[in-house]
Amino acid sequence: MSEEGGFVRNNINQFAFVYRFLDIALIQLCLLIACLVYLQDYNSKYFMLALISNISYSFFAELFALYRSWRASSLKEMLFYVLSSWTLTVFPVFLFLFFTKESESFSRVVLGSWLVSTFIVLCVWRTIFRSLLFSLRKKGYNTRSIGIIGLTERGLALAKEIENHPETGYQLKAIFDERTKDRIDQNYIQYYKGAMDDAVAMAQAGEIEILFIALPMSANIRIDKILKVLGDSTVDVHLIPDLFTFNLLHARMGHVGEMQTISVYDSPMKGGSSALKRAEDIVLASIIMCIIAIPMLIIAAAIKLTSKGPVIFKQNRYGMDGKKIKIWKFRSMTTQDNGEVVKQATKGDARITPLGAFLRRTSLDELPQFFNVLQGDMSVVGPRPHAVSHNELYRKQITYYMLRHKMKPGITGWAQVSGWRGETDTVEKMEMRIKYDLHYIRNWSLWFDFKIVIFTVLRGFVGKNVY
Repeated sequence: MSEEGGFVRNNINQFAFVYRFLDIALIQLCLLIACLVYLQDYNSKYFMLALISNISYSFFAELFALYRSWRASSLKEMLFYVLSSWTLTVFPVFLFLFFTKESESFSRVVLGSWLVSTFIVLCVWRTIFRSLLFSLRKKGYNTRSIGIIGLTERGLALAKEIENHPETGYQLKAIFDERTKDRIDQNYIQYYKGAMDDAVAMAQAGEIEILFIALPMSANIRIDKILKVLGDSTVDVHLIPDLFTFNLLHARMGHVGEMQTISVYDSPMKGGSSALKRAEDIVLASIIMCIIAIPMLIIAAAIKLTSKGPVIFKQNRYGMDGKKIKIWKFRSMTTQDNGEVVKQATKGDARITPLGAFLRRTSLDELPQFFNVLQGDMSVVGPRPHAVSHNELYRKQITYYMLRHKMKPGITGWAQVSGWRGETDTVEKMEMRIKYDLHYIRNWSLWFDFKIVIFTVLRGFVGKNVY
């Protein structure tokens, strides 16, 4: 239901056609109104411009999966993707005006009014429609009746999600389990309707629309039997596998020839997602580099004047898929440790120069890493890169440690803005950092990156454990 890892993920939107139709119509309507108000005219050139924007917006909206079901997602996230889709739509529009040399034929007032008003209208109608749907669902309309087979840990978690979010329209009607009634969790006893045979009977009678099977994978024989019997019904069936309690990382279905597979550990950076992440990095890094260029020159001069040695220090790190990269940093120490043993900086560390102490506390020593972002070795947002020696140490002590390399390392990350930045002098501290890194990878989205960037700016670049 949220970024914390809810289980309900309904990806089919029954109103997708309505959304698409209204988006196309409103884009055209906003331009028509802008023309009539300012020019008292609407000709074929403006219609062509609106048509190009319709095609472009539809493409980008599909790319961002804007027409999926938003039952279980936040309004802010949905509006963020509306903004992203409309912002990208502007580029093809401007390219059309540039290459056809027709920009002089269009009113700048009309175009400006249209671009702003369209975004506002696209957001407003979605907000109103979403509020209406949520209100109707809370009153019992546009709902789906839910049954859960197996009151396992996963089954209980799903039941809690459904109860805590009535606005999604999911209504828990029944829970089925082979255990006797006296062994059922008392919080859900009112939903207990019997064993597996009772679940099949209710499904065949049409009393349940969606049936979730939350049995452990070790019960594969029972699951196979249930699925075969449910084939004689019209109920929607979903499996919630525990996959032997594996720490799933962007799990998805796949196939090799005719063989169906399930990925357990995978990277979210595939296809369009990889292109979007790269575009985000280039845009953000370019903007930030323009802002920090002069401060970086001042810092470089100060380092050169206050201590001996190079201005830039390049250190080995693990990047995407565990491949070694060299990250750039302003030199903040008198030594340049980059071997098999790298001692983490500690409070009062004698190796740190006076200027270096300030640079490290404020994270200004990491500004050159924006060059790494432009080179493609790093991202603006991602798991922070650790020294190679630390990787080799902690990968043997912390389960799933190396899964953090399923994404490019970042200049800032979810662990850092959540308070897990700086010295990791205990295994427990590193475990918490890894926990937040893996959460970020599982739930990656442009919206999540946007939030982390905002948190980084608002909360500053300093930390109590940074030396």
